[in-house]
Amino acid sequence: MDFDLTTEQRKRYDALLASARLTSTERATPEFTTAQWRAAADLGMTGLCLPAEHGGQGLGVLDTALGLEAFARGCPDTGLAFAIAAHLLACAIPIRDFGAAPVRDRLLTGMASGRLIAANAMTEEDAGSDVGRLSVTASPSGDSYLLDGEKSFASNAPAADVLVTYAVSDPDAAFLGISAFAVPRDAPGLEVGPPFGKMGLEGCPAGRVRFDRCVVPAGCRLGAEGGGSAIFQHSMSWERACLPAIYLGMMETQLDRCVTHARRRRQFDRPIGDYQAVSHRIATMRLRLEGARLLLYRGCWLADRGEHDVTATALGKVAVSEAAVANSLDAIQIFGGRGYLTATGIEQNLRDSVAARIFSGTNEIQRELVAREAGL
Repeated sequence: MDFDLTTEQRKRYDALLASARLTSTERATPEFTTAQWRAAADLGMTGLCLPAEHGGQGLGVLDTALGLEAFARGCPDTGLAFAIAAHLLACAIPIRDFGAAPVRDRLLTGMASGRLIAANAMTEEDAGSDVGRLSVTASPSGDSYLLDGEKSFASNAPAADVLVTYAVSDPDAAFLGISAFAVPRDAPGLEVGPPFGKMGLEGCPAGRVRFDRCVVPAGCRLGAEGGGSAIFQHSMSWERACLPAIYLGMMETQLDRCVTHARRRRQFDRPIGDYQAVSHRIATMRLRLEGARLLLYRGCWLADRGEHDVTATALGKVAVSEAAVANSLDAIQIFGGRGYLTATGIEQNLRDSVAARIFSGTNEIQRELVAREAGL
């Protein structure tokens, strides 16, 4: 087994990391701005896994994860990295792989360049982990569908130009009765609410989406009617494999800051890094990070081989998200009172990390998947 990155992967990673550091600004309370989005798009972030003919880089699963990791390591706004990941993995992947040619040609070039922002509108108030409880409906009407109902927690929705959503097109067909759509922001009957106030990830605006007999052309349907569940699971295989990589990048920068602080901060005439209580905490942070990295990379590597291993992906997602929360708590402890201040950005890491245990299928759901794959 080869655990090293190739020369090409290392060069791409280092170049993206350096560029992200140059174009980013330190902000204690980040929020979404089109300027930051465009800066990320100029680095190629919004087209990592999109086809070259549409202006993307055509990267596979592992290389997409590496790109997200490098960007998040160099950019202090984890929310922005999350917004880009949602745009790519939950939206661009379904359009790339299941959209009809006219839809792909119309949307993917704009999405790859960052000119078009995509939102993921799957979750509903009563349908989070249980996606079989969707209440939004899609009724055929001539050469269109009429969508009715409301989505919640739609990542990027307040800023989006196109929304990838899922609706019940046949209520009697269970999971085979869900269809997927790429809905233009200007579709009649579509209303997007203001951004939610959230604990963290402010750089990714999320809000409600209301469909009131929203007219969606049949050509905007992704895949066959009733194929939405399979399309969603396909996008989730990419999302669960790649999205947690943003936290690997965040943890690398976080750990660097902790080591620097432990060297400089002196108490009782000694650097606090000389005290075992601090040095061992930092060693444990490194242990969590490297263990999580190996599990995530393995899941991505298997996916690139055509083996979408449910257990490997679930283990990677859980390991990274749990490490991000634990390391963020340790970082605050190492920085002490300063770590509790918003101006340092240390507490921001914790607020951004908590959501990682919830999105893309809660960690409880991931553990259930692992248990079932083990034969329970």
